[in-house]
Amino acid sequence: MKELNYKEIGSRIRTQRELYGLTREKLAEKLDVSPKFCSDIELGIKGVSLKTLANLSDILDMNVDYLLFGEEHGSNNELSTLAALYQKCPDKHRSNLISVVKMFVDAAIE
Repeated sequence: MKELNYKEIGSRIRTQRELYGLTREKLAEKLDVSPKFCSDIELGIKGVSLKTLANLSDILDMNVDYLLFGEEHGSNNELSTLAALYQKCPDKHRSNLISVVKMFVDAAIE
């Protein structure tokens, strides 16, 4: 049986939250929990209910297997990361971001 490591779970949540540009307060508001509870989750002090887990998965666009165990199945989490970076990028710079990614991909396949 797989072990749950609450500190690693919290670290993955924090990383994704920061990637999406959310404060703990904003995430807490979306989850309908206190900012202190969000802090405790990210520090691995507390676990989450199934409802909160489902909401975290939805809000942070994270696969539950990845959230709980760090296991990636398919490229969903990678695409989520790219999507979060794109959304965080100011509108006027998004075409530059796409150009850089395209140049990187083109260079990598040569």
